[in-house]
Amino acid sequence: MKATQVSKENGVVKFSIEFSAEEWSDAINKAYLANRSKFSVDGFRKGKAPRKIIENYYGHDVFWDEALNNLLEDGYYDAIKELDIEVISQPSLDAPEIKKGEPVVITGSVQVFPEVEVKNYKGLEVEKFATVIGDKEVQEELERVQKSQARMEAVEDRKSENGDTVIIDFEGSVDGETFAGGTAENFELKLGSGQFIPGFEEQLEGKDAGEEVEVKVTFPEDYHAEELAGKDAVFKTTIHEIKKETLPEIDDELASDVSEFETLEEYKADLMKKLQESADERDVSMMKDRALEALYNANEIEAPEVMIRNEIDNMLYDLNQNLAAQGLGLQQYMEWMGKTIEEVRNEERPNAEKRVKTRILLKNIIRQEGLEATAEEVEKMMLDFGAQYGMNIDQVKEMAGAETENYFREDAQTKKAIDFLFDNAVQVEKKEEETEAEAEAEA
Repeated sequence: MKATQVSKENGVVKFSIEFSAEEWSDAINKAYLANRSKFSVDGFRKGKAPRKIIENYYGHDVFWDEALNNLLEDGYYDAIKELDIEVISQPSLDAPEIKKGEPVVITGSVQVFPEVEVKNYKGLEVEKFATVIGDKEVQEELERVQKSQARMEAVEDRKSENGDTVIIDFEGSVDGETFAGGTAENFELKLGSGQFIPGFEEQLEGKDAGEEVEVKVTFPEDYHAEELAGKDAVFKTTIHEIKKETLPEIDDELASDVSEFETLEEYKADLMKKLQESADERDVSMMKDRALEALYNANEIEAPEVMIRNEIDNMLYDLNQNLAAQGLGLQQYMEWMGKTIEEVRNEERPNAEKRVKTRILLKNIIRQEGLEATAEEVEKMMLDFGAQYGMNIDQVKEMAGAETENYFREDAQTKKAIDFLFDNAVQVEKKEEETEAEAEAEA
């Protein structure tokens, strides 16, 4: 097989793929062997007729379509690799002129990733973010850690209060009839959490352990179960136990329990350092996002429609996956939102177009600057991906398949391009917003 690029114009590459006469003959023979059992010829048992007999009976080109498909199944992708082009659409192929004993030449065209001249990508102005972590943030983190170490203790010397957790049995009924989902045993309910419908939790405050309470509530008009919406209900409830959350002291003991440090002061110093490191990472990430935004605003380019459509498809796929994790489907979501799939696609289009254009700009910066990813950088991308999903590098390679290295190389190059943008950007101080008085004065 030999691939040749004929021309490249307006994002479309015309090409030819030449298969030798021997390759063509082998392809026809393989098509015959795979399909001979489908043909019936007088004088021969089904599947036993010679190829020449079948061709004479059904036409000399009876196996051509399958032979061409078999050649192109691998040949097209080999040709794309040989021509070193990145396609963004299905190819348009012309029917070849086939002559006995001669090579078969297939010509066609395909849209390729756009090459544009990116301008104004050095010296982009980016608003500076410089978060400073202080005692307030450290104290908030200590309180979060303190809460994570809270213990639940039984309450025996008082009645239930807002914030307590009660262990209850309940049985709900509407018009004297119980309903699905209205009954439970040993249910843990934190009073004041808003977990139950309005009015339920408040009626369990000021009660004793062992007490039976008849809770009377009205389901909201917009309740998700239509058969209960707006209905009055009675829940026969038994409070088995009342528990309260007890927080540990923020002291040396807490520090030693949750860290490798023996004293609270050492732990606080470490928290300060780690919180600052995290804040610095967030600040840099936000500035990189601003650099990408500035790059997008500085370059007016066109995005191929096929790329925009594919990006919308990807966005809807991600939406469907997120909905599935919540036990929902895309169709159900659209029904709830009162929208059609076309309306959702149109809503997603501006974001999809922006994503595609930004990707085109970054890829062309990679080309213009000759940004190459090293083998070590590609491997690190694979290791980071594996760490995120609990896989080793071999499992990552197996999951991603034959294109693993190319996939992660592209990610590494994109990261390099974003880092290049950021390193060459100019950080400017955040502009003070005008006060209302200043704005009125200027008006």
